[in-house]
Amino acid sequence: MNSLERGVKRSFDFVGALLGIVVCSPLFAGIYVVQKLKNQGPAIFSQERIGKGGRPFRIYKFRTMVVDAEEDGAPALAHEGDDRVTRVGRFLRDHHLDELPQLWNVLKGDMSFVGYRPERQYYIDKIMAINPDYALLYCSRPGVTSDATVHNGYTDTMDKMLRRLDMDLEYLRTRTLGKDLRIILETLTSVGGGKKI
Repeated sequence: MNSLERGVKRSFDFVGALLGIVVCSPLFAGIYVVQKLKNQGPAIFSQERIGKGGRPFRIYKFRTMVVDAEEDGAPALAHEGDDRVTRVGRFLRDHHLDELPQLWNVLKGDMSFVGYRPERQYYIDKIMAINPDYALLYCSRPGVTSDATVHNGYTDTMDKMLRRLDMDLEYLRTRTLGKDLRIILETLTSVGGGKKI
């Protein structure tokens, strides 16, 4: 993308996120109330991730796991049948509603609608020990969705992380506004069709 296209992309992100927050505000309120009634602890979960320029930022999600899910301090990926996931959290994950607070990340400019999924430094170090090209991703904003999100599924193993990296690097080499639109439409179609991505 040239500078004009990047400007258009950022403008689309800002306007889209702002509209999304306004339109989804009743849903935000409903999920917040259910979370407070059914689960202990905060309804919103935040975690440090690494974004554009290798800078850390806090990503926001609706909390889907029990409080202190990583109480031993060691990062641990969620897996199928994970008993740390609450009943409400499982519903939110299955319908991708836990990702809605990331509209705030997009509005602020921490993220874009389309881009590589931001990761924790702990896992980035593990990935870069195998493929240091991960650092090339830092020239762009991470995203809410991507080709890898739609086609590689939930990333819960190192093999999937490395496959996701290959797909993210390919996106970076060939990204256009048209490709971003395709990825957004594919994401909406997948989520609307009940596919777990």
